[in-house]
Amino acid sequence: MSAPLNVTHVHGERISVSCGAVELMAYVYRPDPDAFESRKPYAHPLRTLAGRTVTGYRPSDHRWHKGLQMTASHLSGQNFWGGNSYVHGRGYLPLRDRVGWMRHDAFDAVDVLGPDGDRVRMAERLTWIENGGREWARETRTVEVHSAEPEEGAWALDWSIRLTNVRAEPLVFGSPTTAGREMAGYTGLHWRGPRDLTGGDVLGPGGRGGKGEAGAAAMMGTRAPWLAFTAERDAVDAHTTLVFAHAPENDGANHASHWFVRSEPTPVVAFSWAFFEEFELPPGESFAYRYRVVIADGAWDGDRVESWLGAHGW
Repeated sequence: MSAPLNVTHVHGERISVSCGAVELMAYVYRPDPDAFESRKPYAHPLRTLAGRTVTGYRPSDHRWHKGLQMTASHLSGQNFWGGNSYVHGRGYLPLRDRVGWMRHDAFDAVDVLGPDGDRVRMAERLTWIENGGREWARETRTVEVHSAEPEEGAWALDWSIRLTNVRAEPLVFGSPTTAGREMAGYTGLHWRGPRDLTGGDVLGPGGRGGKGEAGAAAMMGTRAPWLAFTAERDAVDAHTTLVFAHAPENDGANHASHWFVRSEPTPVVAFSWAFFEEFELPPGESFAYRYRVVIADGAWDGDRVESWLGAHGW
């Protein structure tokens, strides 16, 4: 049975969602000050029901990694990811004039739903702006927190995006791999974990994946409806599992998604919409995706993942 949720809104800055005494999520929409890190909203911290943090923020290796955030590493010559830009034959370069940003425009709704107040829904409007100040895209985003179930030791966050091209020419989405760097196709919704999840195991459907970086390598660049990342924590005798899942309609998208995942040297997962191939979004047209992240205490195996996903529909 889902537990009730509480919302605290510090207007102009952040929305926090709590279950009992634990802040499960903070959605920060006041942009961080450094333009090189691609200012944009992000979710950090994310915590388990037991209060264990499952996101990293501005780690020393990549200051632009901030919890769970929407990104676009290669977009018509601009970088909506933050930090260095990959240029084939030259590597990663600090091209500050290529880093765009995402402006929070308004919330259309921040609601606590359900007869027991066990679901929180945020509906947001944003604008994607290239480095020179031109508006390139309008986004409608929905973030929902639900299914906080103490008996299961888990809760879920659903994140949906609908992006519309407002330029007079196509938007071209790519990744470092489409630019020439093998098996580095990161872009799209991206999670960065804290350092003590480094070396975690990566699981996929049908027994795919495995221990540590070998499991991550087995799932890198693959297509699958879900991917799970599980690791033992520092300081406490406990494990944490995160499950990343596609909504059923994502499978019919015009540009298929692939998993980007690493266990070492950094714990990261991305729903990459342009891993191997670029795609174009014509002027005035839109695309949409819907994702789920399940945040759980304990070490889940594939059967537990399948059971939870099967019992919690979209």
